[in-house]
Amino acid sequence: MADKGKQDRFSEALVGKKIPILTLDNKWYRLLDEQGRAMAKEIEEELNAKLKRQGKLNTEMKEIKRLKKKMMNDIVSMVDEVSQTGNKKLEKDIEDNKRLIAECNEKLESYQEELIDLPREIDRLNMKLMLYTMEYCYDTMHDNAVQIGEIDEWVTQVRIELKKNLIRKQEMEYKNQEIYSYMNDIFGAEMMDLFDAAFLSEQTK
Repeated sequence: MADKGKQDRFSEALVGKKIPILTLDNKWYRLLDEQGRAMAKEIEEELNAKLKRQGKLNTEMKEIKRLKKKMMNDIVSMVDEVSQTGNKKLEKDIEDNKRLIAECNEKLESYQEELIDLPREIDRLNMKLMLYTMEYCYDTMHDNAVQIGEIDEWVTQVRIELKKNLIRKQEMEYKNQEIYSYMNDIFGAEMMDLFDAAFLSEQTK
């Protein structure tokens, strides 16, 4: 995980800046390798749990507000009817609806308080995950750069050796051609054919 000193420095620099929620971006999942994801798992799961809770609260609040509005409309209708008929059952229904509306208000208040805290907690976890991700990725790139340098050095040495060996190969090929040419001039083509048959067949065994 990112060390405390780096976290503090980056946190100060990022004050007021909007950071996208990392776990909602598919590219973030491709950014870290298996080891990186494993090390970030705890933060990732906690952040996703907070996001899920936030979504659930928003959905439930909409549903509660819809039910509350319906019950309030029902009360208005029932009050009009009770005033005209004196229906005792409707009076009880009105009281039940009032009780349920009060329960809705309590739930809405509780949800609203939680929804005030959740964004701050989500931002905190997202910041923590971002700092970890940045440090892990920069460490990975640094390690890769070191290995790239080592590979470059190895490739350079191999190229030098390859070039030397190619020159040696060309020199030996030229020397063989020169030797054979002199031998041919000295001993003649017929004699060379005879020795070619003897020596070359022996060397290929």
